[in-house]
Amino acid sequence: MVPCLRPSALACLALLVFGPEPVSGSSPEEIHAAIARGAEFLVEHEQAADGSFSAAVGPAVTALAVTALVRSGMPPAAPPVKRALAYLLSFKQPDGGIYAPDSPVANYESSIGLLALAACNTDGSLDSAITDAAAYVKGLQWDEGEGKDRSDPAYGGAGYGKKARPDLSNTQFMVEALRTIGTSENDPAIKRALDFVSRTQNLPGPHNPLPFAEKNPDGGFYYTPAAGGESQAGTTAEGGLRSYGSMTYAGLKSMIYAGVGKDDPRVQAAVAWLAKHYTFEENPGMGDAGLFYYFHTAAKSLDVFGVESFTSADGTQHGWRDDLSTAIIARQREDGSWKNANERWMEGETDLATAYALLALSYCLAK
Repeated sequence: MVPCLRPSALACLALLVFGPEPVSGSSPEEIHAAIARGAEFLVEHEQAADGSFSAAVGPAVTALAVTALVRSGMPPAAPPVKRALAYLLSFKQPDGGIYAPDSPVANYESSIGLLALAACNTDGSLDSAITDAAAYVKGLQWDEGEGKDRSDPAYGGAGYGKKARPDLSNTQFMVEALRTIGTSENDPAIKRALDFVSRTQNLPGPHNPLPFAEKNPDGGFYYTPAAGGESQAGTTAEGGLRSYGSMTYAGLKSMIYAGVGKDDPRVQAAVAWLAKHYTFEENPGMGDAGLFYYFHTAAKSLDVFGVESFTSADGTQHGWRDDLSTAIIARQREDGSWKNANERWMEGETDLATAYALLALSYCLAK
């Protein structure tokens, strides 16, 4: 295996990056130790000689692992990160995208890759690759270039590419990647994405004229309003698209990144739905399916939302960073990894689940 930093060094680096105290609850020692063990597992047990993680499924898992390692405190100049980054950049295509040739998920891979490049770009050496990847991702957005206008449910969204429609999961990664590299909330691509995000919310009104919200007006979010609409959580008896936890956090995060204020009815409705379903024991509406994706998305969403406590519908105030870190640490396996017993969406892959868990834990610590 490739050289790596020992757990004690990882913990020290994490302390330097995140500070000595968590916002609430869990001790810094417990969180840093969990992060160090998870990072050690990835590097010493999972990273291949070419720097990759789960190479059989393409470059996206490597990109997530790179970002997780850097957020865990490992410097971009550390050998494991450099090797993984070199592997990732080997997928850079002439059109600027970062994806495997003939990939059916090129948009997803490029957005995740863009986040990894941004995490590693401490010296500006990746500026050109970042600019090219951002242009590629923007070019795949469903808009006038695909013959769509604002009246179309697909307008503004991003998708995998293998299906003829965009979805909220890919759109939230695109929005996050573009905002992370400094794209303005007023950029046309972000504004177009907000149109799509607003139409994935079960909230009837001026921002969502589609019929789905009228059938289930609970304020949460579902997977896509395009191509007839789809929710991974299924449909209601009335034919509405069910809201679920991971997409509602994805919607909230995307709206905040797009400059929507906390007093906006869309944000208030999303927060109200999350308050009714506040938990880190499952992905609300989906059970254990996509649980680590849920952890990762919830952590980013609540962090960018800028709150330290979250009030559930019964009036209880929760230190979400403590609640989330406790849930994640309780699921860490003896070897330092994480794995979902429910293998849907590849969470049976330890590399993917561990990267998600490390990313989530990094947001559970004080800045």
